[in-house]
Amino acid sequence: MNSILRKLKSPKESILIFLFIVLFTSLNAQEKRDLSERYADAYKKYLNDTCPVLKDSIKHFVYFARDRQSLIDHPLLLHPMLKGSQIMYSWREFEPKKGQYDFSILKQDYRYLKKYGKKIFIQLQDVTFNPKYKAIPDYLFSSEYDGGVVLQYDDEGKPAGWVAKRWNRKVRERFALLLQALGKKFDGKIEGINLQETAIGVNPKTDSSFSEQGYVNGLKENMLALKKSFPLSTTMLFANFMPGEWLPGSNKGYLRSIYQYGEEIGVGLGGPDLMVTRKGQLNHALALMHERHFTVPIGIAVQDGNYIGKTGDEDDDKEKKSHKNIVPLLHSFAKDFLRVSYMFWADQESYFKEDVFPCFSRD
Repeated sequence: MNSILRKLKSPKESILIFLFIVLFTSLNAQEKRDLSERYADAYKKYLNDTCPVLKDSIKHFVYFARDRQSLIDHPLLLHPMLKGSQIMYSWREFEPKKGQYDFSILKQDYRYLKKYGKKIFIQLQDVTFNPKYKAIPDYLFSSEYDGGVVLQYDDEGKPAGWVAKRWNRKVRERFALLLQALGKKFDGKIEGINLQETAIGVNPKTDSSFSEQGYVNGLKENMLALKKSFPLSTTMLFANFMPGEWLPGSNKGYLRSIYQYGEEIGVGLGGPDLMVTRKGQLNHALALMHERHFTVPIGIAVQDGNYIGKTGDEDDDKEKKSHKNIVPLLHSFAKDFLRVSYMFWADQESYFKEDVFPCFSRD
């Protein structure tokens, strides 16, 4: 800017240009702030919605995470509006040794649900949010796969779990083989399968093999491998945030390109955490769902803590006792604002049994 001002003929011209630049910069910053607030009040339209939640086109599943035992004799089995369960299975459970696949626990859950006329939706885990647990097979920890995983870190720089190196070609090749084996056994039988969220706490400083564009490309290859392995069952990627990008201010097109690619190849898009008052969620996955009409299935998960507008680690006993049932609000927001095909409701005590289950119509 100083070089521009030096070329001007008079101080008056310099001042005018300077004021113009300041005004333009200020307006641009204000525009970004306004854009980040564009959906801040969208939820208010649904504040007065009440139970019961009536049957509609959305397929409702109960999410059990890895707690498979809670499925036994669960109330969902006899409820007509609940289509089945979403259960998380880790890569290491399905492939205990290289090239040797074991789907026995999935088969057990599939058969149990089928007895009650219910479906299963697989969430395939290759990332953890606990540094004590890795979700991938031991053989991937070798140098052949560049260690297979890397630690991810939270915003405070503390270890927050392990991420499979989705940007590593050899790791992806093994993942694709797992998907192929899984698809041969269960495609067309299960309701669907989703890959875990795209948000990870990794950057080139924490892992020199990582690059933002390499990560985007790796996700797309995993999506294509998923679709090829499951041409009949619903396929979905939980695409919520991307490393190196924060919308709307820092928009590198990463997340948007994932949504576009899913639409192109027939892989549905979804996300964890239906948080209707959080700008982070509203400006990322929820905005992309709202702003475009998709032909692929769209899904949203109501996870631990979302029943009081928070995430699981922010839940507390005081709010449990005084909270308002926002299940009707969440359902209406997902149905009208996001236009979802699937909702995944966490089986969180005591919200599911006290808020979700009684609110769902049996008609």
